[in-house]
Amino acid sequence: MKNVIISINFRKLTKCVAAIVVAGSVVACTPAPTPTGFDDPNEAQNRKVHALNRAVDRTVLRPVSAAYGRTAPGPVRRAFSNFSENLSLPGVVVNNLLQFRIEEAGANTFRFLLNSTFGFGGLMDVATEAGIAENSSDFGETLYVWGVGEGAYVELPLLGPSTSRAMAGRVVDIALNPLNLVSESELRTAGAVSGGFARVDDRFTFGDLVDQVLYESADSYAQARLLYLQNRRFQLSGEAQLDDIDPYEDLYDLD
Repeated sequence: MKNVIISINFRKLTKCVAAIVVAGSVVACTPAPTPTGFDDPNEAQNRKVHALNRAVDRTVLRPVSAAYGRTAPGPVRRAFSNFSENLSLPGVVVNNLLQFRIEEAGANTFRFLLNSTFGFGGLMDVATEAGIAENSSDFGETLYVWGVGEGAYVELPLLGPSTSRAMAGRVVDIALNPLNLVSESELRTAGAVSGGFARVDDRFTFGDLVDQVLYESADSYAQARLLYLQNRRFQLSGEAQLDDIDPYEDLYDLD
């Protein structure tokens, strides 16, 4: 019975990927242009979500990450992060293929197999030690490659800064990851738990920078928006094009 279910899930995955590949080949031939400035038509609502995220960080994530960083040894924290990153690789490979980046898909597939076997299920990153770097990707990048525009800026509850294109990509990534279709529930649970630990570890590792943005800047919402868009645009195209934007321009209107 289990084999039948896995076979059905594989067929669903194949049909889904095939449909998306066809759509991508029809919709776009060139990547979307990198916008200048930002489009934030729902700023009032976004600021409310930002205030919620800031409160959650102050009361939960920051103290938990500090305790985790002080008590958990570095190798243990790294193992959780390695495991989470390794489980995400099949989904990354799917996006590599959808972007017609065959070399990156092959490298990430080899990384997954190498870390899953010789890295004790991904707890150790032996692929990087062997000189095989990860080529990270997501469906938001796939949409960019297909020519879909960035869309409006949005801040998501608990997840933080995003855009309408990246938000759609998050949803599709869940559906496209083969492990979500064919793996045992225990493995999916382990992936979710390790992903949570990885995020807590990231909060600890980059704690000073996060604190500076959220609690030391004149307008934490504007600062987070600027930094996210700069980083995401550079990640996708190498073009930031936000150097001439003042993140605190909204404050001047209050004078």
